[in-house]
Amino acid sequence: MQAFNINIAQPVLDNLMQKLQLLRWPDEVQHAGWEYGTNLPYMQELTAYWQQQYSWRQQEAALNRFPHFKTSIDGKDIHFIYARGKGSHPVPIIITHGWPGSFYELLKIVPLLTNSTDLCFDVIIPSIPGFGFSARPQEPGWTLEKTAHLWHKLMTGVLGYSRYAASGTDFGSGITRYLALHYPQQLSGIYLSYVGFPDFNADQSDLTPAEQAYLKERQQWMMREGGYAMIQSTKPQTLSYGLNDSPLGLAAWLIEKFQSLSDCNGVIETRFTKDELLTNIMIYWVTQTIPSSIRTYYENARTPPPLKKGERIEVPAGISLFKGNKPPIEWVERSLNVQHWTDMPRGGHFAAMEEPELLAADMQLFFQAIKNEG
Repeated sequence: MQAFNINIAQPVLDNLMQKLQLLRWPDEVQHAGWEYGTNLPYMQELTAYWQQQYSWRQQEAALNRFPHFKTSIDGKDIHFIYARGKGSHPVPIIITHGWPGSFYELLKIVPLLTNSTDLCFDVIIPSIPGFGFSARPQEPGWTLEKTAHLWHKLMTGVLGYSRYAASGTDFGSGITRYLALHYPQQLSGIYLSYVGFPDFNADQSDLTPAEQAYLKERQQWMMREGGYAMIQSTKPQTLSYGLNDSPLGLAAWLIEKFQSLSDCNGVIETRFTKDELLTNIMIYWVTQTIPSSIRTYYENARTPPPLKKGERIEVPAGISLFKGNKPPIEWVERSLNVQHWTDMPRGGHFAAMEEPELLAADMQLFFQAIKNEG
C-alpha cells in the first residue's frame, strides 16, 4: 500500500488539445434536442468550454486533496481512496462506483460520511479494475465477482479490517452483492442505491402483479434506452476504436447517459456542472480506460446468475431507490434480506453526485440501525 498522487504528463494534455482543435462535427436533425442522442449545440458548447476554460490541473489538484493509494492484489494494481473517519469507532465501508462513472462520482459523500457527529465511517473508494487508475485486465473473464474477491482482500488483508460494510451503485451494486454472498461473516451490512436489472429469463410463474409490471417496464426501457448496453455486451472492441481515439466521441457517449439517467428533466446542468462532467470524462481519457471499462459489460453478460431460485443473500441490506429504476420491494426481497427501504423524492442514477446529502444521511440511518441491533 503506497500513497498515490495523480499527475498526468503534460504531453497527454497537449495531445488532447490538439485533437479538440481538429474536430469534425456531425450534422443533426432540426430541433432534435436529445431525442436522437447527445445534442449537437450542447456538445459544441461543452467542447468550447473544454478548450477555453476547463483546467485539468485545477481539477487534478482538487482530486489530490483526497488520500489516494495504490496496492497490488493478485497481480492487479488497485487504486483507492482511503479517508479515515473523524469520530470514535468509525465503521469501515467500501463503496464502489459504476459505469459511466468512476471513483469521482462518489467523492461528494466522503466528507459527509467521515465527518459526521453521529455515526461516521472509514471510507474506502476503489477504482474497479479496468477503470480510472486501477489496472486494465486484458485476460478474458474478468467479472464483477472476481472484483469482489479483490475488494475482500483489500479490506481484510491490506487494510486489516476483520469486519466491514459495503455499498455500491450500478456495477458497484453487483460487486457489493457478491461480497455479501461470498463473505457473509465479514459483512456487517450492505447498502445499495441501485438494485440492477432483473434476469429476463428467470421463472416468472410466481410473480406478483407489481413484479410483472416492473418486468414489462424494464423490458420496454431496454428496447428504448439500452442500445449502449447491448453494444458493450456484444462488440465492445469495435466501439473502443472510436471512443479511445476521439475525445468528442468519448464525451458524447458518456454525456448522453448522464443526461438520460439523471433526474435533470432534460437539462443536464441542473444536476452537473461542466467541470464535473468533463473531469469524469478526463479520467477515462487520460487513463485510456474506456475500452477496458466497457469490456466489463461483455464479461458479465456471460456470467450465470449467482443465486438459484429460492436462494437469498442474508446479510442485512439497505435499499434506496432513485428515479429510473424502482422495483417493488417483493422483487428485491427475493434475493436480499431487506432491512431498510427508502423511496427517494429526487435524484437519479448518479445519486452520490446528484443528491449526496440525501444519500449519506440514509446510509447513516441504515448502518446506525443495524449497529444498534448488533
